[in-house]
Amino acid sequence: MCGRYALFRWSPGFAALPGFPADQQPHWSISPNAQVLLLRSVAGERQLARVRWGLTPPWLTDLTKTPAQARAETLAEQPMFREAFRLRRGLLPANGFYEWRGSVRKRPYWLTGEASLLYFAALWEAYPVEGCVYLSAAVVTQAAANQRRPLILDAAGQDAWLAADTPQAELQALLASPSASLRERVLANLVNDPKLDGPECLTPA
Repeated sequence: MCGRYALFRWSPGFAALPGFPADQQPHWSISPNAQVLLLRSVAGERQLARVRWGLTPPWLTDLTKTPAQARAETLAEQPMFREAFRLRRGLLPANGFYEWRGSVRKRPYWLTGEASLLYFAALWEAYPVEGCVYLSAAVVTQAAANQRRPLILDAAGQDAWLAADTPQAELQALLASPSASLRERVLANLVNDPKLDGPECLTPA
């Protein structure tokens, strides 16, 4: 399950996108319920926004039940996700994510791609609170061996995912696409501390 990822490095071009927060800080350990960056298409223009990682539809009354992940196999039918899948798709930029493996003692692994930034498929929702409107998101995950990993989209997939007029059949094909090829390395156990959010998280084993 994709429970933590990192965004600590980005290009000047990324920082020049509309909506990039002037006070954006690098983060080496991002967990559900944190504020994260979401890339979406607004009136045909790519824009960034800060959102809560935990999907919160406006009809949801129990805010303790805000899913951070949406399973690729079922999201088109699930009431929590199906409208967002049809109308509100976005991308979560990341430098990589963490995975814990092992049957007795789980070890942390760092996974990343060839490009400096990965883009996870995501769904987003807006929810009102006391006259203000906030945004939230869930990352789309797909099965990968004994884990669930983020659905990582290449440039063409990103364009299709963000476009409002992409046919449902093409979107379904993206959901079923093969897992991205990733590089990995085993880490020391420092990242096991959820309060740690610094470069030490990536200390090799």
